[in-house]
Amino acid sequence: MAVMALTRSTIGKKVIMAVTGLIWIGYVVMHMYGNLKVFLGPEVFNHYAEGLRTLGEPVFGRLHLLTIARIVLVGSIAAHVWAAVTLARQAQIARPQRYAVTKRQEADYAALTIRYGGIAIFFFVLYHLAHLTWGMPGLHNDYIRGDAYHNLVIGFQNPLNVTIYLIALVALAFHLYHGTWSMCQTLGLVSRDSTPTVRALAVALALVVPVGFALVPLSVLFGMTAL
Repeated sequence: MAVMALTRSTIGKKVIMAVTGLIWIGYVVMHMYGNLKVFLGPEVFNHYAEGLRTLGEPVFGRLHLLTIARIVLVGSIAAHVWAAVTLARQAQIARPQRYAVTKRQEADYAALTIRYGGIAIFFFVLYHLAHLTWGMPGLHNDYIRGDAYHNLVIGFQNPLNVTIYLIALVALAFHLYHGTWSMCQTLGLVSRDSTPTVRALAVALALVVPVGFALVPLSVLFGMTAL
């Protein structure tokens, strides 16, 4: 009953967005950290990639914890998107007519960034999976299953893939900044005293995570990371 009540109220939907957003913030931070292992060489990076599949052994079997993590991530993004769409519809119904003069206030800019940036990130995740995880023909024509380092280096030798990746990182930066701020507001972490700290956290995430991700494709494109 409590879960049903959470999904029906505006506050409940915002809480769902905040919690699922927090899960994905944790994921992108860890994913960025893992990607940087590419600078330690193919052996270390491939060992890291394989370690994700054997995480928890011998207590858990191969792929068990990774499968659970994937289910949580997919469920989180589904809930996040659902809450975002329903909240946007509620806002549209509450204000069906556009104002004669539109004033671009900070709240309006943040809402636009969150909405369209989120859509861009969603489609990029699908593209990124098809490119480097699934190795779909046409996106990656030299894919070797089990050799994550090779697939990453070959994949980012194409300037088009790097360009798409960097554009997505710009969207991620804005989404992290405004999303972190909104999440902390929803969870009651923003006050007069904590505002500077929360702002600093949002800025740090919006800078460190995208830059950390960008280092990898750029290093490949400019020949600093090679086979």
